[in-house]
Amino acid sequence: MKPLDPRLLRLSRTARGFIVAAAGTGVLRTVATIAIAWGIAAAVTLGIDAVHVGRVPDAFGQALALLGGAFVLRAVAAWATDDLAARAAAKVKSEMRTTVLARAAERGPSWLAGRSSAGFATTLGPGLDALDAYFGRYLPQLALTAIATPLLLVAIGLGDLTSGLIILFALPVIPVFMILIGLATQALQRKQSDALAKLGGAFLEAVEGLSTLKVFGRARRQVGRIGSVTDEYRRGTLGVLRLSFVSGFALELAASLSVALVAVSIGIRLVDGSLGLGAAMFVLVLAPEAFAPIRQVGADFHAAQDGVEASAAVLDVLADDTDPAPNGPDAVGSRAAGADTAPAAPAATAATAATAATALAVHGLTVRRPDVVIGPLDLHAGPGTVVVLAGPSGSGKSSVIAALRGVLPHDGTVVVPGTAGTTATERTTWADQRPRLVRGTVAENVALSATPDAADVRTALRDAGLEVDPGLPIGAGGSGLSGGQAQRVAVARALYRARRVGTPLVLLDEPTSALDAEAEARVVAAIRGLAADGAVVVVASHRPAVVAAADVRVDIGTGGSVTVRTGARA
Repeated sequence: MKPLDPRLLRLSRTARGFIVAAAGTGVLRTVATIAIAWGIAAAVTLGIDAVHVGRVPDAFGQALALLGGAFVLRAVAAWATDDLAARAAAKVKSEMRTTVLARAAERGPSWLAGRSSAGFATTLGPGLDALDAYFGRYLPQLALTAIATPLLLVAIGLGDLTSGLIILFALPVIPVFMILIGLATQALQRKQSDALAKLGGAFLEAVEGLSTLKVFGRARRQVGRIGSVTDEYRRGTLGVLRLSFVSGFALELAASLSVALVAVSIGIRLVDGSLGLGAAMFVLVLAPEAFAPIRQVGADFHAAQDGVEASAAVLDVLADDTDPAPNGPDAVGSRAAGADTAPAAPAATAATAATAATALAVHGLTVRRPDVVIGPLDLHAGPGTVVVLAGPSGSGKSSVIAALRGVLPHDGTVVVPGTAGTTATERTTWADQRPRLVRGTVAENVALSATPDAADVRTALRDAGLEVDPGLPIGAGGSGLSGGQAQRVAVARALYRARRVGTPLVLLDEPTSALDAEAEARVVAAIRGLAADGAVVVVASHRPAVVAAADVRVDIGTGGSVTVRTGARA
């Protein structure tokens, strides 16, 4: 494990600034330490002289003043380091989380599908929280070690060259111990990080499937499963702590033996008169301080391993460019990518973010999946057009929707209608076949806001065929609503946004799959209403009522074949 991952410095300006600030406070602490040693040596020497001459020298007061000022300076520098560390840790964690979430949004669901959502959330949450120890203890100590150790060696060498040479040759013993212990802890810490992700995944799976487990009477079994995973994590944590304590003991032992060698050498030379008392006191005070920084950085390194592992995992995610983002927000022409497919040639860009367009224009759209190649699709749909992607389940309707949104790699180009200067996100309203509801009221889920417009929310709910109180509280994942009600909330969310923002493109993925005939008829009428208002509506559905409402029908076969029919609506 590297002492400091350079990718962290490249990613975060805050991290770079903190390293510089920690170096500055390290200089102050080192100067204060040398001044304390000098003050103690001077005060002791002058005190002994005062006993001999019978009066206190004037320099004794100056030595005490220097000693007091040095203690104050060291305390202020230590406080500044701790304060900077806390601020830097909070800022860097925020920057890393924001960057990773933005990158995940760029790469889209196809990239996230190959990763554990629980592990991803655990890394961004509790994992990055461990950076507090990394920034609060390890990095400040690393900066202090890089500055203090050479300065203290020079100061000791100026006071007594023999002691300086002893410490110089003894210092490498501690890094050797650190490397050996680090090799032992690295694998253990990585295993512990994996155990935390496993624990988060087990808990998330149990929560998501709790209703199903209760139906089949298997809910209580999950208590034992989560308990066993928790015990495994607990035992691993104790193992890490044991190894950390052993490593701390080894480093303390090496430093203590080295300081003892210096003390014995000074004692012998004090007896034979070859070394003065002042120099001896100065070196004796500084000798432990010379070993303290490098000894402490080793101990803090092991304490900060959780943060190191989490930051490494996040940085690896950011460095993973196997699935590049689309070429642009409006004209999405990116190479095909998949686990079992070779990349296709890049497609040409059809438009830029600032280009205006009046219709949805799709040219040669081809989606390559490991099991099938869907396309090519050529389509031109002007305002007021309802396009239905029809076909059996699994044929690729959702994949085409994702490609139109620009979150799935594909060949060909997609031009999204809209005014100049707007992005594809601003031009598009999308409703997934999974409602993706969050804890809050129905109105807050419809508007995706803590301050929804009550009238517009009621209109959207009514057009979606859902007669519920907008203030009704629901739990995470839509608990408290039936499957059909949750789906209609998602449809109402799309209607709410499309009408308030006026998006020229509306994408709906299986909006009526869980609805009865009456509710489906109301949703179909709402879809036709959006088209009448001038939007291009693309609906993925295999329901006959929805297909019958299409102006353009795109049939997607099980083998990926695409057939476009116009004038399909009866």
